[in-house]
Formats: sequence, C-alpha cells, structure tokens
Amino acid sequence: MIHLEAKEHYLQQLKKELKKHPQRESIVQDYDAHLYELLAEKEDEKKTAEEWHLLFSEVIGHPKEVASMWKEELSVTPNKTFYLFLLMNAAFFVAGSLLTFAHLLNEYTWIQTVWRSLTSIPFIIMMLYMGFWGFLGYEIGKSFGARGRSLLKKTFLISVLPNLGLMLLVLFRIIPHEWFQPLLSTTFIMLCIAATILLYPICWIAFRWGKKQSL
Repeated sequence: MIHLEAKEHYLQQLKKELKKHPQRESIVQDYDAHLYELLAEKEDEKKTAEEWHLLFSEVIGHPKEVASMWKEELSVTPNKTFYLFLLMNAAFFVAGSLLTFAHLLNEYTWIQTVWRSLTSIPFIIMMLYMGFWGFLGYEIGKSFGARGRSLLKKTFLISVLPNLGLMLLVLFRIIPHEWFQPLLSTTFIMLCIAATILLYPICWIAFRWGKKQSL
C-alpha cells in the first residue's frame, strides 16, 4: 500500500523535524488524522510514493515548514491565551460599566452622544460581541489544535461568568432597567438570552475551523 507507506514516511519526517517540541506526539497524531482524511478522499488515485509525498506537501505543507510553524507557536502558551481572552472580556465589561455610570452621573454632551450612538445600534454591538467569541474559539483551535479543547472549555466557562451575572442582575431587577434606557426592552433581553446560549456553539464551530487551519 504505497499511499500508507507515504503517509508513514511523511509522519516520520515531521516527527524528526519537530525534534524536542513538547507537543510533538499530539501534533503528529493530529496530522496523522488529517492525512487519513486526505487519503480517504484520494484512495482510488494511483500515485508513486514521491507523488503522494508531493500531494501531502501541497495540501498541508512540507514537514519542515509544518515543524517550523509549530516551533513558532511555542511562544503562544495556553496560559497566555487564557489570560488574554479573560482580560479582553473583562475589558468590555469595565468599559461598558464606566460608560453606563458616566451616562448616569454627569451631563457632559460628548458622553451623552456616545451613549445615544451606542444604544442606537444594539444589534450591531451584539453581533460584534458574538464575533469576539468566534475569534476566541478560532484562535485557540488554530494555536493549539485538538489539545486546545480543554483550554477552550476553561476559557469559555470562566469568561462567561460576568455575562451570566449581569444577566441575572438585570432579569431580577437588582440593577434597575432605567440605567440602560433606551437600550433595554423585553425583546432585547430575550435576544440577549438567546445570544448567550449560542456563544458556546459559536466558539466550538470557530474552534473546529481554527483547528483545521492549523493542519
């Protein structure tokens, strides 16, 4: 089976190029799965070992190039990624809170203008925020591949806590709805709940996309 021998040869080359990379085994496993899928699509094609190797290099990159890319990824660690997205999400809340209090507590024209501008485009802001969660999933998938699953869950579960806390505070009117006028309406609150439910599926789909791009 020339195609299987070519696959093993590619993986051995990749393993050799990765040298002492700490995730060498999991990277090779990911590429093994990707090559398996590729061979399932091309199994009927008759090629020499060199032609199979050329195909692998064209589709997913030469082992040397792939190894070089993964060595660069070493500078991106799970901890750095986790804290980066945690801080980014927290920054949205801090910025939103400061603007809300500034809008309530003083009458500066520019603050009122910013408030009116943002509250007039709630759905655009909602879509952009959902895009942030998609970006989070994509970057984790692209940077860490299959081994990023646990990081994705951890980052999502901790990052989403402020969202859930704010939602409960608003739903039970612990935070007066008047603070957010004219933004809040029953329709908008229901849409926020639906959007929050969709956040993890968005993250997951983006993660799978990013994971595919990493191969």
